[in-house]
Amino acid sequence: MQTVEDFLRRKFWGWGYQAGPLDDTLTDTFVDFLRTTTGMEASPPLALPDRESIPLPDPRFPLPSAWENWITSDKEIRLHHCFGKSYRDSWRCAHGQFDNPPDYVAFPNDEEQLSELMVFARNNRISLIPYGGGSSVVGGIEPPKRTSSGGVITVNMLHFNKVLEVDTQSRCARIQAGTYGPDLEQQLKPHGLTLRHFPQSFEFSTLGGWIATRAGGHFATQYTHIDDFVESVRVVTPRGVIQTRRLPGSGAGPSEERLFLGSEGTLGIITEAWVRLQSAPEYKASATVGFKAFEHGVEACRQLSQSGLHPTNARFIGRGEALFMGLGDGNLDILILGCESSTFPVTQKLKDCLSIATACGGINLSEPAASGIDNQRDDKADTWKQAFITVPYLRDELVRRGLIVETFETAITWDKFEHFNARILAAAEHAIERLCGKGFVTCRFTHLYPDGPAPYYTVMAQGNGTDDLQRWDEIKRAVSDVIINEGGTITHHHAVGKDHREHYLRQASPLFISMLENAKTSVDPEQILNPGVLLKSPESRTN
Repeated sequence: MQTVEDFLRRKFWGWGYQAGPLDDTLTDTFVDFLRTTTGMEASPPLALPDRESIPLPDPRFPLPSAWENWITSDKEIRLHHCFGKSYRDSWRCAHGQFDNPPDYVAFPNDEEQLSELMVFARNNRISLIPYGGGSSVVGGIEPPKRTSSGGVITVNMLHFNKVLEVDTQSRCARIQAGTYGPDLEQQLKPHGLTLRHFPQSFEFSTLGGWIATRAGGHFATQYTHIDDFVESVRVVTPRGVIQTRRLPGSGAGPSEERLFLGSEGTLGIITEAWVRLQSAPEYKASATVGFKAFEHGVEACRQLSQSGLHPTNARFIGRGEALFMGLGDGNLDILILGCESSTFPVTQKLKDCLSIATACGGINLSEPAASGIDNQRDDKADTWKQAFITVPYLRDELVRRGLIVETFETAITWDKFEHFNARILAAAEHAIERLCGKGFVTCRFTHLYPDGPAPYYTVMAQGNGTDDLQRWDEIKRAVSDVIINEGGTITHHHAVGKDHREHYLRQASPLFISMLENAKTSVDPEQILNPGVLLKSPESRTN
């Protein structure tokens, strides 16, 4: 299980562990590739941040002396809790901008300590920032500015890390919210069960964080979000504890637990949840299909999503991104297909998926064995999986070398996608050319639904090392305006945080936002929980 010592093995300046999977040779090779294919020029890498030379302001308030064994102002720990893992975070870390840390970091061991902390925070108007794994890419765990807060304690839930109970008959488990993905799966393995929820942040994120942000898993159809697995939740709020009833389904009014899904730590701190599990898969098969026309691949995805076949993986990758990921020569858009089952062989299901894809103009790129034998992996699927794990590390290295590298994602119905995608690409490309001169944007589908896809866009652009944050913010605003104006969602699975709040407030109806604000006031009257995330702080609501 994760310990504080394990936690400190990670970078405080970027993604993952300090001893990550990259070396300078791989990074330099990719930089050379970018120069050759796009004309973008990287700068010499900035020096890695040195914690000894980074000044941090002292805590602004004292704590009860009895808390010293579970709340700390240790410099290194505070550095780890300054930022999430977005481009904006990585850029500020690379440029040594650690001027807004939490005053303290708490590691509560139980709900009693958590409740004591909330009483203290209420009485002293101290902000509490719930913290799972710290993998937010939308400003969801960043402390409020020191000028707008009297003090901040980040609440790291690392010690809430156990699978408490497994109901094998109902195929469910009661799991503490601070349990990291690998630890969760390891504790379920002896029971032959799995949560089957694998976001890209799986290694560095927790069950509570997934629930609070409505996280999306790696699997592309059917069970895509953590929403599909949550049976009940237990939440500590400043006004008391809420325990929702454990039920397979209910029609009794609005669902209690659903209010906390996506609440992003603004209504309470999730301490545990009952979740629905799956039997561990026994049969797997995968294949890869290429398309000469992007629209043909889109049509194949639509038909697959409406076929009832529910492929485990249906990752459609535009040719530009496929080229950068080592999935071809840039002349084909790539669809990675995968099927799995705990009960039945999936050979025929994969063949049925392939028949749909090829009927839409796809070319089966797999070896015959890979598309005809259960438990046979397709090498391109494995290439994508490795890139999926490595890319966040590479992003940090490219940022250190002066490049703008970031993503944004959304969802839209099939009938609108073609126009929607064209508008987004045009807005992104125009903004990149105007602000950066050189760069590009790529598109892939991360998830498929019968009524629409979830497109995911990657931007790489030339930076200059001075006003890159402002230039990225302008690019992001341009595409976000298009997303909202054209009827999409500002986020499919990255959450709202601070970064998406403005456009979330445009997406949601004003009356619903008023209802949500009143719900927050009822459980958090002093507004101490994650202020400025998801909703405006009270003092700014009239601005």
